[in-house]
Amino acid sequence: MKQYRWVSLGCGDIAQQIAQAMEQKNTTLYGVANRTYEKAIAFAEKYHIPKVYKKIEDVFTDDDVDVVYIATPHNTHISYILEALKHGKHVLCEKSITLNSQELMQAVELAKEKNLVLAEAMTIYHMPLYKKLSQIIKTGKLGELRFIQMNFGCYKEYDRTNRFFNPNLAGGALLDIGVYALSFVRWFMTETPNQIVSQVKLAPTGVDEQVGILLMNEKQEMATVSLSLRAKQPKRGMVAFEKGYIEIYNYPRGKEAVITYTDSSEKEVIQEQDSVLALCYEVNDMEQMIAQGNPFGSENPMHLDYTIDVMNIMTKLRNDWGLKYPEEE
Repeated sequence: MKQYRWVSLGCGDIAQQIAQAMEQKNTTLYGVANRTYEKAIAFAEKYHIPKVYKKIEDVFTDDDVDVVYIATPHNTHISYILEALKHGKHVLCEKSITLNSQELMQAVELAKEKNLVLAEAMTIYHMPLYKKLSQIIKTGKLGELRFIQMNFGCYKEYDRTNRFFNPNLAGGALLDIGVYALSFVRWFMTETPNQIVSQVKLAPTGVDEQVGILLMNEKQEMATVSLSLRAKQPKRGMVAFEKGYIEIYNYPRGKEAVITYTDSSEKEVIQEQDSVLALCYEVNDMEQMIAQGNPFGSENPMHLDYTIDVMNIMTKLRNDWGLKYPEEE
């Protein structure tokens, strides 16, 4: 496979993990750009990255760049995505990929026009565990899907300047942690949910601090999602079928699942490769997608269709709550 030249926009924790994933693949990022040039210099020195851009905008006009990885705050994503696509770069963008469905569809249309790969960096879609579970489900041994239960909670000290609570940085539980839970739901549901109700507790800044969501699709597969930025919960996913249920802990990068069969109470443990390689799987699928040269064909290991479904759900929820970010006013 061709050696693709990747550039990271941003130098935060997740960007460091992408740099480490490249090292695990025995390569390096081609370049890095950050709003603070000094941070980009330090990042490049740490990960032996050959090129540092003085301005983020210089990345888009560099003809040597193949893939732009975006790891900046949520509300900057759409402008960087559009610039990268306009200049012929494939894009892998951290979640949430955009603020809302309108932004995402604008990016999708441009990616189609340019015949480029556009994808959200959602680890769930790339972990070997989830691919293995899909194979087991397709055999029919668990029967039809009935119910999914999702939890994701963390405790954050309330600070209106912190990105989790700051509307100027598109804060809130839904875009930060809810995107994982909803992506998990979409992975297992056979159709996208079309009935969505919720309750929300807003932080003093107006962003969503705690959320409960109930979803159902045309096949009457149901799911509940509970999210909190102010109460620790286990990152637990439970998927219940007619003949058994699956439990996964630490599901964003899950490496082990336990299937309990209804009739016998027998447990089957499914283990796959270590979660430390999570971003390697993501990068490999992205490069496979680029190499096949058909970004919008039926085979899409990046699952842009699921990304669109999840963004539609999140956009509806925030519309229901009347929660808009400054960019959306």
